[in-house]
Amino acid sequence: MKSEELVSTVEAASCLIRNRRTVKPKQMLDQPVDEAIIHEMLENANWAPTHGLTEPWRLSVFTGEARTRLAAFLAATYKKITPPDAFKPNKYEGMSKNAMLAPVVIVVGMKRQESQKIPELDEIQAVACAVQNMHLTATAHGLCAFWSTNLAAVSKEMAEYVGLSGDDRALGLFYVGYPAVEWPKGSRHPISEKVNWVAD
Repeated sequence: MKSEELVSTVEAASCLIRNRRTVKPKQMLDQPVDEAIIHEMLENANWAPTHGLTEPWRLSVFTGEARTRLAAFLAATYKKITPPDAFKPNKYEGMSKNAMLAPVVIVVGMKRQESQKIPELDEIQAVACAVQNMHLTATAHGLCAFWSTNLAAVSKEMAEYVGLSGDDRALGLFYVGYPAVEWPKGSRHPISEKVNWVAD
């Protein structure tokens, strides 16, 4: 790659990373997402870094009416696993609706290596990188997204619902759609406040 092409690529990558935004399902349009875009997101997820090349990400894509069943499952699971004194009716209602508010919902899972040679933390981090790849790809297409890790979304019941078992884990729901609001502006505290340089 020529130096000028590399500079252009770096600038484009930086712009994409800094413009990625989290937008909740209730702020998404009821507008279908082209299947080709979803496939591109999934393919880019598949290129996330992975220790030992275990490729632990498992992604279950829900669109159309399948979201209705997912929403019902989430609400029922929340009710099942939440102690009565912690149960919140508004959360239950939200669980029963959110999956229908975004045109695409991806259940994010982690397939545990059978030998468990690779630490679980490494596998979870690999899945997180895969989700970031999906989010950046979505951003490039003008799509927003939201990674939800509520109790039902990361439950053993959810893992089983999407065909995972044993020490596999459900790591949440990734909602994708077009924003119904103006693209949010982001901000971060200076990186200098979060970095310690050690040179000598």
